[in-house]
Amino acid sequence: MKTEFSLAQLADPDIQEADKILRKCVHCGFCTATCPTYVLLGDELDSPRGRIYLIKDMLENDRAPTEDVVKHIDRCLSCLACMTTCPSGVNYMHLVDQGRVKIEKEYRRPPLERLLRGVLARVLPDPALFRMSMIAARFAKPFAVFLPKASPGRASPTFFDRLRAMLMLAPASLPEKGPASGRSFAAEGQRRGRVALLQGCAQQVLSPGINQAAIRFLTRHGIEVVLVADEQCCGSLTHHMGRDDDALARAKANIDVWIGEADRNGLDAILVTTSGCGTTIKDYGYMLREDRDYAAKAMRVSELAKDVTEFIGGLNIAWPSQRTDLVVAYHSACSLQHGQKITQLPKELLSKSGFVVKDVPESHLCCGSAGTYNILQPDIAMRLRERKIANIASTRPDIVAAGNIGCMVQIGLGSNGDGRSFPVAHTVELLDWVTGGPSPPSFKESMKSPRIGSA
Repeated sequence: MKTEFSLAQLADPDIQEADKILRKCVHCGFCTATCPTYVLLGDELDSPRGRIYLIKDMLENDRAPTEDVVKHIDRCLSCLACMTTCPSGVNYMHLVDQGRVKIEKEYRRPPLERLLRGVLARVLPDPALFRMSMIAARFAKPFAVFLPKASPGRASPTFFDRLRAMLMLAPASLPEKGPASGRSFAAEGQRRGRVALLQGCAQQVLSPGINQAAIRFLTRHGIEVVLVADEQCCGSLTHHMGRDDDALARAKANIDVWIGEADRNGLDAILVTTSGCGTTIKDYGYMLREDRDYAAKAMRVSELAKDVTEFIGGLNIAWPSQRTDLVVAYHSACSLQHGQKITQLPKELLSKSGFVVKDVPESHLCCGSAGTYNILQPDIAMRLRERKIANIASTRPDIVAAGNIGCMVQIGLGSNGDGRSFPVAHTVELLDWVTGGPSPPSFKESMKSPRIGSA
């Protein structure tokens, strides 16, 4: 793609990067076939290629974002399926991030939308505030049906559509809190390594059992685990909302505490059980590449960061020889398969541990969660969720495995067509279970009814 940035514009490192990305695009359109919003809506501007043109026009002409441009860029899930498909290696992720930053700085959203986005950016990264908001949402949820509905054919969701979606995502109850930060968990037997485990934000409120399962599994296999004190949100949520100052401040705070822990006591890896967070942390080196004080440290953290299955795959595990007839449908989170290019390993681990593993049809398409997307774009998110649930149901699973809390919440709202909800567990919960840990809470609940997939 030909670009026409001025020399003054190219003095900006971000514009330089955008220029490189844009020049790689050859207009082939392969990305349209795997873009969830284009598949659903059929609008060229709701495809990666269309959004690339919109962003190019904004950046090249230093043009203020218009309402129509914002609509199409807001509809992007950042699932990154386009990057997996692209034969030219276009780094769409870094380009759309620039577009979102420009929108956040230069576009004035309607007051209620600004309020909602501000609340999400403040509450979701703070586990204490998020827990309180979930408790409040539980009481407000029954009244969601009374919220005004948008008129048919409206292009963008209203504030009340988004508020309704947010309330409907609230769980009926919350589990007990997990272990506090600043603790370490000794390896059983001979120590084979030492890792930090990202505690997460929403995950430690909605499903602290995921990290507890990871701790049990790792310590059982000789790995010491530390929950580093003063760790913050990784910055993913605000980063994808275009609030780069907030995201970079959080990234720097985490880099400081992780590098401090590594230098004092040694770390073989920084493990992540939420793949959306993992994709961002692995990108810290890029995000802070121009920061003289943090560039080297950020790259070091990015190199230490690993998805929990990525680390487990490098251990010499004596998997149980006994097989089970339990069918696991593996949902490949976008941030894991497209963002981190980890596709086969989780399935291989589940298969080695004794499960019958099945691929989900159209596994490359997003489930519609995508951080705050299922709140900010509820109509599209619901259509993607229904499509994903139908594809999962076709495999007739006993349980669904996933590597991202957002996907787990999104898929957990569905059923297999006869009213029975899918039990959804994190991959590491299943690996912990077959090597001596308890069964996943979602599976225990599902056994109160006939097993999913049974005749």
